[in-house]
Amino acid sequence: MKRLDTKELERITGGFSTWAALGIVSAVLFLSGVFGGIVHPKSCGE
Repeated sequence: MKRLDTKELERITGGFSTWAALGIVSAVLFLSGVFGGIVHPKSCGE
């Protein structure tokens, strides 16, 4: 097994990015809000 130095570690790409995780979480929250609005509609006067 080869030991990698810092420069080689910085050049490694791939995996799961933070932006992808944030995108998935926001999509789930948005869709749950849409579903909640469809299931429990409220009028504008409330």
